[in-house]
Amino acid sequence: MLLNTDEFENARQMRDPRFDGRFFVGVLTTGIYCRPICPVRVPKKENVQLYKSAAAAAEAGFRPCLRCRPESSPGTPAWGGTSWKVSRALQLIDQGFLDDHSVGELAEQLAVGPRQLSRLFQEHLGASPVAVAQTRRLHFAKKLIDETRLNFSEICFAAGFGSVRRFNSLFSKTYSRSPRQLREARSVNRNQLNESGAIELSLSYRPPFDCEAMLGFLAYRSIPGVEAVTERSYARTFRLEGLAGHFQAFFEPRSHNIRVRVSYGETRHLDRIIERIRALFDVRADSAQIDEFLVQDSQLAPMVRRFPGLRVPGCWSGYEVAVRAILGQQVTVKAASTLVARVAERYGEAYECDVEGLSYTFPEPARLVEADLDGMGIVGARIAAIRAVAEQLERGELDIGGGMDTETFVPAICKIKGVGEWTAQYIAMRALSDPNAFPHSDLILRRAVAEPGDTLTPSALRQRAESWQPWRAYCAILLWKNYAFEQLNKLKEH
Repeated sequence: MLLNTDEFENARQMRDPRFDGRFFVGVLTTGIYCRPICPVRVPKKENVQLYKSAAAAAEAGFRPCLRCRPESSPGTPAWGGTSWKVSRALQLIDQGFLDDHSVGELAEQLAVGPRQLSRLFQEHLGASPVAVAQTRRLHFAKKLIDETRLNFSEICFAAGFGSVRRFNSLFSKTYSRSPRQLREARSVNRNQLNESGAIELSLSYRPPFDCEAMLGFLAYRSIPGVEAVTERSYARTFRLEGLAGHFQAFFEPRSHNIRVRVSYGETRHLDRIIERIRALFDVRADSAQIDEFLVQDSQLAPMVRRFPGLRVPGCWSGYEVAVRAILGQQVTVKAASTLVARVAERYGEAYECDVEGLSYTFPEPARLVEADLDGMGIVGARIAAIRAVAEQLERGELDIGGGMDTETFVPAICKIKGVGEWTAQYIAMRALSDPNAFPHSDLILRRAVAEPGDTLTPSALRQRAESWQPWRAYCAILLWKNYAFEQLNKLKEH
């Protein structure tokens, strides 16, 4: 899908990092495609073609640049304000859906026909779903070759390829050299495994990114023993496919990077782990585009200027967020954190590692189906709701891992007694990564938008938020942040 060169020419000439991953530059004279921040001499306008995705550039016959490494870009935002079906499909592809399923099954998941899905992908991305998935696999494999010492069979399966032969064939065709040749050429630059055997990778993001706000949000809601947050880092334990592990993420604002250190015994699932981390920190968001949209609202404009680059914090586990949201009904954030910590300490599994503050994993849904949560300060209705959600997850009747869209998820989970609209929308924001989810009944949001001393009704807030679509989740984060800021200033004044 060719883009209008004039629209992005200044960003290309200035190597603007805010546009990194939003488009890719196909250079006609060399046959390669680059990120707009590529350090090489900027090609003449008449010698380039611009594409909305790396997959589109690849399908047009261009090879990835070995200098700027398109695989290290923040990637194409899952939501571009166009088709929500494409957005959901990209989220599922990023989670590795097409590694184990067909395009037909992907289309079925989205309630569209395969032809319609392919047409939408061509319209919005300039490439087929298969091409997008294949480019994603190749990019991740290239990243692992450059940044780790994993052997090639480990890289092959970690990137989602089914066979080493096909991996070698596609990789050599794409990069005009074998994985081994590339590794030998870059051996000096590769990160080594640290003493603990952890794998380190860097994840880039588009500025602006309010790292302080992201870490502050997560720290305020952190679960002792499961999560550990500092001024510049986040760490947590996790379970995946029955195996426990942990990761650390170090924010590096100057280089627009998050350095991730993963400790996990099965490299085959590395791609899934990294994708969950990307979603947790909302790495693919285009903050400049979102802020540009929100600043058009006169009430939001001063807040956006005060706090540029806010992201919507995701999560590792949808069920973990659901438990927190259920326990957070009608209590303070800190009170909810205390209750969640009690559940985690009693029913989580012990975990040993060298990261201070991490000592157990959060319990899986199956663990809490029959759990005795009495005597922990949790009211009976909340206990019943936690168990009901766990039961439906175990039976496959509910999906909080990205298999459901918000329109399906919200009414489904609200059928559970004790789960209301606020809880459902909060889960959709963080676990489904829906940029338009919005807990309109939230008391703080209703106060933050109203005149001083007043509080909007939920229906009035919902109506007020109509003009904020499709970025209402970002509005919620912005309003919460600004409200806390103003309350703190009031305390200082007194």
